[in-house]
Amino acid sequence: MLNLSHSLKQNFGFDNFRHGQEQTITQLLAGNSSLAIFPTGSGKSLCYQFTAIHLPHLTLVVSPLLALMKDQLAFLTRNNIKAASIDSTLTAEQNQAVMADVRSGQIKILMVSVERFKNERFRQFISSVAVSMLVIDEAHCISEWGHNFRPDYLKLPTYRQELNIPLVLLLTATATRQVKEDMAEKFLISASSIVQTGFYRANLDLNVIAVSSSEKNNQLSKIIQQQRGCGIVYVTLQQSAEQVAQYLSTQGISAAAYHAGFISENRQQIQDDFMADKIQVIVATIAFGMGIDKANIRFVIHYDLPKSIENYSQEIGRAGRDDLPAKCITLANLDGINTVENFVFGDTPEQKSIEYVLNNIKEETNYGRWELQGLALSNASNIKQLPMKTLLVQLELFGVLKPLFAYFADFKYKFIIPKEQILANFIGERRDFLEAIFTHSKFKKIWGEPDFETLFQHYQSKRGRVVTALEYLHEKHCIELETKRITEVYDINQTELADPSLAQVLYHYFIEKEQKEIKRIAALVRFFELDKCLTRNLSLYFDDINSPENCGHCSVCRGQVAKLEYSIVNTLPSDEKLIQVLQSLIEHMQTKGLNDLSLETRCRFLTGLSMPLFARNKVKKLVGFGLCDTIRYQEVRDKVGSLALK
Repeated sequence: MLNLSHSLKQNFGFDNFRHGQEQTITQLLAGNSSLAIFPTGSGKSLCYQFTAIHLPHLTLVVSPLLALMKDQLAFLTRNNIKAASIDSTLTAEQNQAVMADVRSGQIKILMVSVERFKNERFRQFISSVAVSMLVIDEAHCISEWGHNFRPDYLKLPTYRQELNIPLVLLLTATATRQVKEDMAEKFLISASSIVQTGFYRANLDLNVIAVSSSEKNNQLSKIIQQQRGCGIVYVTLQQSAEQVAQYLSTQGISAAAYHAGFISENRQQIQDDFMADKIQVIVATIAFGMGIDKANIRFVIHYDLPKSIENYSQEIGRAGRDDLPAKCITLANLDGINTVENFVFGDTPEQKSIEYVLNNIKEETNYGRWELQGLALSNASNIKQLPMKTLLVQLELFGVLKPLFAYFADFKYKFIIPKEQILANFIGERRDFLEAIFTHSKFKKIWGEPDFETLFQHYQSKRGRVVTALEYLHEKHCIELETKRITEVYDINQTELADPSLAQVLYHYFIEKEQKEIKRIAALVRFFELDKCLTRNLSLYFDDINSPENCGHCSVCRGQVAKLEYSIVNTLPSDEKLIQVLQSLIEHMQTKGLNDLSLETRCRFLTGLSMPLFARNKVKKLVGFGLCDTIRYQEVRDKVGSLALK
């Protein structure tokens, strides 16, 4: 019988399991799929890492961010556990080497993003490999009730069934009761197999300080100068990250900005310097933090309001992972609430855009099938890519679409060694099959495109077998394979698609989603203004009833109740100014052949919200774009709706 403690010491160097780890591992090794909800930094990853080395086949880990993968791979490598990722940073040669090592059984843990499943070549590969366990990190992404819902995650239960994976482990730090039940239901995990260790962390001191925008920088520098050790300052906008980091530097504080707008090499260098204690303070958007496993972060400061209570809890959870005291401070006012809210409004597609997608499906369906290239449809319909994914998933849930497969529209290869030499390595039917592929390929100079349709007609060979054969030759360095333009193929239910109310129903879904997010922001403000223990109420939000009534280490317990106010009064420009810039927008769009601009398009122009229509027509360069970016979207909408425009 396996001695878990001995294996823990031998393989990971730890003397004891943390709370919840042993229970989760025991359940998994007994063949029971599990959901583990542990606070940030409490050792969720060890649950799958330990289990994986005791399972007979591969453990496949789905992780939402590259930074998470790289951090966990580094830990596994240090502990001599064979693990790898397949991701966009790998060269073709590195990718081949990983796949070969997985096939041979050398690699025990393979990490991928959920988007990797859309890759035809990856699906062919992973379906040929025995997988013992599927692990879904940040599993709250699968729930529409969660704060970070990602539509592609909804497909993971189907992928699990198709790959016949017997065991599933879901991991998250942030799950309300509703999200917890939703996750478990989607993977048929019983209530007895949910391990929730409690949300309360006694070492985190929560402090909400009501402060005007003009005083924020001064207050921030004073707070940091009083702290020992390193920390993170979270801001909403990329521009703010750079401005605040610059200010702190002028105050003699070692600070650097970090956001998604930096090239990856710069981001990596900043992260490495912070991890090595060469930088004291990172001023960052939410792009920073996922996968940052730095134990000695002594403070996390929110310079701007976070997006939600869930985001807040994740971000403060990066402090004090060494269990020593850490400060979590929010410099709070209502000045930036419009920014957080406006991002939400900017993601809601208009009903006419939804109607465009439905009409595209009707017009482009051939023999009951519809082919989609996501970016092209996103641009044509004026729906951003993430809401487009959400729309397609909703159409699946409504029974309109059924995903069949995805393939690369551009699929070509060239010979590295002569064709005759390749064929000489095979005999019988396999040689005949390869010869048929080569014969039924259309070559332009040195690159050949396999003619899948002809191969099926003449050789009765399905596309999947052709792809597998070419992938094998690519792995063996016989050919170089190149694939581009992923195309998703759906089966269409014409009856459901013909429902005249479908567009309106889908639009109402997005409006409800929008209002749910706005309410989430309102709940965040209410939380910061509470007159009862912050730590207790944060724990209750995440369904942990075992925290103390009064923690003694939050600002409310110290008698400091915050009242959030506006410190900057932002007013709408005059009607004349609004009409002037909107008229300029209308005239610009008329030159592009667009004569009917919706209310939402005009509002998004004024509030500086991006949309495919603007990018395609260079609208961001027009005078007036973002003129009202400090005003709440609903206020702008009410005003623009009342203006008399030509």
